[in-house]
Amino acid sequence: MINAARLHSDLSRLGRETDMFLATVASLADHEMSADSLCEGWTRADVIAHVASSGRALVNLIDGAVSGEERQLYVSHEARSQEISALAALPREELLEEVRESARNFAEQAQRLSGELAAGEVNVNGKVIPATSLVALRIAEVVVHHHDLDTAWTIEEADPDSLLNAIEAVVRSLRAKGAPGMTLVTEERDEWVIGDGGLHVSSDREGLLQWLARGEAEHIEADGLLPSLPSW
Repeated sequence: MINAARLHSDLSRLGRETDMFLATVASLADHEMSADSLCEGWTRADVIAHVASSGRALVNLIDGAVSGEERQLYVSHEARSQEISALAALPREELLEEVRESARNFAEQAQRLSGELAAGEVNVNGKVIPATSLVALRIAEVVVHHHDLDTAWTIEEADPDSLLNAIEAVVRSLRAKGAPGMTLVTEERDEWVIGDGGLHVSSDREGLLQWLARGEAEHIEADGLLPSLPSW
């Protein structure tokens, strides 16, 4: 069970990040939807479809946490890919409505995390996380994928705590995938250790997230060569 005040705060930040994401999406013309995103091999429409699909899938994990019955994000990787492709192929207005409805539904269903939970942990693509972290994970997805749309919006516009959520989600994924040993430090005095912590890497939260999630190292300082990172 998550503290009601904390859940309210997390959902408030999620609402802010989602509203900005949706405003960016609504500003894109049809031909801009088909432009490449920062996600390799994906168009902007693919990214938007993924955000819509993932919002619905995360509700499955909320259901599992409340009921105690094991649930998965998707039946299979193939099912995930097929759903994203089908959504991305929709006419612009239909895709917009899908991502809006997904956002509304997740926010509503997440309220259940403040009640009694039959399962304290959930499995997210092979990574076990506290069920109470699902809202923070959703914030991370919205922030990173907003950046992936590669528009006038910049990651500096995200709430500082939302950036923190996003970095923590990426770090958790990198640990699970056996990323090289690093100690990550931000100007805001955050610190994470991956593996043996051998390589010291520093930046502000924005710069660190851009490198960890998408390999953009412009604002990174390190005491050695930066490694190639597993995809997030």
